[in-house]
Amino acid sequence: MKQHAPACDRNQSYILEILQGILPGKKKLLEIGSGTGQHAAYLAPHFPGLSWYPSDLEENLASINAWRDESSVTNVESARALNLATGLWPVTSCDAVVCINTIHIISWELVEKLFTGVGNVLSKDGVFYVYGPYEYENESLSESNVNFNEWLRQRDPASGIRKFENVNELARKNDLIFQFDKSMPANNHSIVWKKN
Repeated sequence: MKQHAPACDRNQSYILEILQGILPGKKKLLEIGSGTGQHAAYLAPHFPGLSWYPSDLEENLASINAWRDESSVTNVESARALNLATGLWPVTSCDAVVCINTIHIISWELVEKLFTGVGNVLSKDGVFYVYGPYEYENESLSESNVNFNEWLRQRDPASGIRKFENVNELARKNDLIFQFDKSMPANNHSIVWKKN
């Protein structure tokens, strides 16, 4: 039931450092694409005043809840189903959204639905944080990300590393104002928008 992703072990301390700069004062966080549940179990205890709502496809909820229960963390809610294709979201409002290693996994159509949904549920001055690899205009992808992108496309032709400029335009259309983009280990990026 409890799944494990080695990438979570490698990136969670770096992600925590970014979140410590943007989450103080926030009360309710929705995590989209919680995956195994490792990030919620590791990150949430560092923000005791925050209620953390993990979400993912129905088949991943058991692992998320297993990590939650084993860690005895007190501010993580039971995992909730979120299928971006349906447009049915597990919360109606929040002041923070976190989405780690998801945008390159899902189709572009679902990326569009993701940003529309975040624009709808995020309260004014709320923050939207994403983590993962991105492609940039006038910059070549690193060799490791070229290989990763090929692997993603072979696995699912609708997935792949997204262009930052396209993603940022989706954010702009949904009243999300770019705040910063920080390079992270292993050719990943931490990107933050704020709700206008």
